[in-house]
Amino acid sequence: MKIYTSLLFLFVSISLFAQRPEPEDIIISGTILEQGTNLPLEYATVSFTDRDNKIVTGGITNEKGKYKIEVPQGMYTVQFEFISYKTKQLTKQRLFKSTTLPTMYLAMDSESLDEVVVRAETTEVQVRLDKKIYNIGKDLTTSGATVSDALSNVPSVAVDVDGAISLRGNENVRILINGKPSAMAGFGSTDALSQLPADAIERVEVITSPSARYDAEGTAGILNIILRKEKTLGLNGSLSANYNVPLGSGLTTNINLRTNKFNIFNTTGIRYNDAPGRATFENTYFSETVENPFLTEERRYERLRKGFNTNLGVEYFINDNSSVTATGFVRTGDNGTTTTNTTDEYNRENELAINRVRTEEETEDDTNYQFTLNYTNKFDDNGHELTVDLQYENGDETERSFIEEFTTFGINDIIPTEDITTKEDKKEYLAKADYVLPIGENAQFEAGFNSRFEETATDYLLLQEDITTGGFVRNDDLSNVFTYNENINAVYSQYGNKFGEFSFLLGLRLENTQLKGEVATETDVNSNNPDFDLNFDKNYTGLFPTVNFIYELAENENISLGYNRRINRPRSWFINPFPSRSSEANIFQGNPNLDPAYASAFDLGYLKRWGRKLTLTSSVYYQHETDAFERVQEDTGEVTANGIPIIRTIPINLATNKRYGFEAGLLYNPTKWLRLNGSFNFFKFETEGFYNNVDYGTSNTSYFGRGSAKVSLPAKIEWQTNAFYRGPSSTAQSENEGILSVDIAFSKEIINDNATIGFNVRDLFNTRKRNTTTETDTFLSENEFQWRQRQFTVSFMYRFNEKKKRERPGRGNGGDGEEGFEG
Repeated sequence: MKIYTSLLFLFVSISLFAQRPEPEDIIISGTILEQGTNLPLEYATVSFTDRDNKIVTGGITNEKGKYKIEVPQGMYTVQFEFISYKTKQLTKQRLFKSTTLPTMYLAMDSESLDEVVVRAETTEVQVRLDKKIYNIGKDLTTSGATVSDALSNVPSVAVDVDGAISLRGNENVRILINGKPSAMAGFGSTDALSQLPADAIERVEVITSPSARYDAEGTAGILNIILRKEKTLGLNGSLSANYNVPLGSGLTTNINLRTNKFNIFNTTGIRYNDAPGRATFENTYFSETVENPFLTEERRYERLRKGFNTNLGVEYFINDNSSVTATGFVRTGDNGTTTTNTTDEYNRENELAINRVRTEEETEDDTNYQFTLNYTNKFDDNGHELTVDLQYENGDETERSFIEEFTTFGINDIIPTEDITTKEDKKEYLAKADYVLPIGENAQFEAGFNSRFEETATDYLLLQEDITTGGFVRNDDLSNVFTYNENINAVYSQYGNKFGEFSFLLGLRLENTQLKGEVATETDVNSNNPDFDLNFDKNYTGLFPTVNFIYELAENENISLGYNRRINRPRSWFINPFPSRSSEANIFQGNPNLDPAYASAFDLGYLKRWGRKLTLTSSVYYQHETDAFERVQEDTGEVTANGIPIIRTIPINLATNKRYGFEAGLLYNPTKWLRLNGSFNFFKFETEGFYNNVDYGTSNTSYFGRGSAKVSLPAKIEWQTNAFYRGPSSTAQSENEGILSVDIAFSKEIINDNATIGFNVRDLFNTRKRNTTTETDTFLSENEFQWRQRQFTVSFMYRFNEKKKRERPGRGNGGDGEEGFEG
């Protein structure tokens, strides 16, 4: 530890010493522009390295791309850098008097084939062959927010009231962290994203037509979350704190130390949140045998979330072309939830017959950690490179529920108390390599492999009260250990080229998937679940082609066409056949008979830019999915101890799902003080299929749209308003009402622009609620669900040795037209 402390002190001392001007300093000036557009690159980095390969000093460009730096007289190599652009150098520069260096033109850097640059947008979005890139660093409404909150402001993306993430209305979206599956994203679940601070994000890549380099998982596409890592020299970082109402608080630090041999970066956060929620259910049973055919449930959720996360990485530069990066991530949680479920049963005369209160006290302790090792070797400056990644992840979660139910009115049935303990252990191993070979000036070949092995073991123990003795007895019918394995091996290759105004990227990926499930219980589990094969070993091999074309109609206008084939593998909670216990009458049950779904998708896009003020992005898309997943509700034929029919929700494979859609985004910056953007997504889907002799075929249209306005007020105050609306939708059984949500935020720069104070309100009108009506031949169910109430947040961020904006205005941010700082 003393060695690391000494090194840290040494690096800081070097950085500070390098900034001290000597009496014989001279002035070196110049300009840095973007190649092809001649637009200025603001906050590009200029550094001066002496004969001993030590960086003596440096600086950054202003909004006009100009720099003026004091430099001691001497012989230097001058290096010019800007994030996502190729680095250039002027070697053997004899600088002994004030000099203006030649204007430098930097070109975008195609780090890998899937990031072949078609154009670098100077407004709010970067468009590449297979993705759109949004930077959220300047979105005021994400101050003090989580990653899940930040994603809700990204065009094409919608986050449901219970945190479910969808892309273009499709929830089967793959979440990656820095291009890889990660414990940070919760092993496929989105719950973890609601525990990570949004301050950790640099940018979000929306990949609707993924290249062959990416895992074929996710029929909707991929959201790749890129975490912040500083690329400029010296010690810098930020500290942010926030306080919420309902009660909550958080503290996040971002620290980065970079020298010419090391880059050390860390993000650490702690969170404390009290998040109340509510849900109501109203069931009407049509069967004449049900004594009390009208039932209402009202649930109250009191959630206490305490969490810690840290991400520490060390990048070592072996030489100018190769580096090794080791990263460790740890996330812990100590959560508690009290769910109070009040049930009223009414007889046929609509008179209250029974009132019951069911209380579930749930505690959850979880620890997730991840270790990643990356090796990168850039054989030259033209994109010829090899990258190798090794990753290990482990997640342990222990959840205990104590469920009591008692009657306050009506027949006083004695209902046994339940004590449930669920232990879940997840392990994942990942190995991947990617090789990129440029061919000539415009062509590029890429190949690689990917192996991922994941195991989830769920130990479920149900103890029920013995009414006679008062003791607790194990329920052998439901207590079980369910082990689920998902093993994937893949190889791929792809080739891209550009002929004049025409660019293309062709790829093919071969994947083998093995899905294994095994249940261990004290009883014959198959006899109790005759419809399910609880011990299975399935193997699937498939080819997944990708095709992407772009044609540049003009310098600021292009059209694109993409095709890809994808797979949707069932997650462990969709497979596990043992039902939830929060409610006796409304349960969720997994289906081990689920098979993967396959989808083929087409995307036709158009982009037009009018100067630096206005950008239009649009696309028309079509997707055809076979064996598509669908959640259905059905009467199980069983009743509770009180004689109430048990309704279960279960995922099934339907025959087909066809989805048509159109989306458009408009980014408009009419003046320096006003920035506007909006997006709209309209889609229609058609499903066909039967389950248990019930036709679940349906056709439905829906849409969602968002708008954002940001105003720069006097006294360095900024005001932002975001609005989101999801239109009504329906499935074969259910009708969902529309949802409106409005967020507002204010911020002000203080302490010489080194700090920011902010205030925001999420869900200003407290309308973010899901209302659903489900009707079948045997019952009618109406419910309303609100995961989180309106929230007020006060935040403070302090930055040291870094600018508020480290990149030039007008690039990348899907929310406001300016990219935020990286750190």
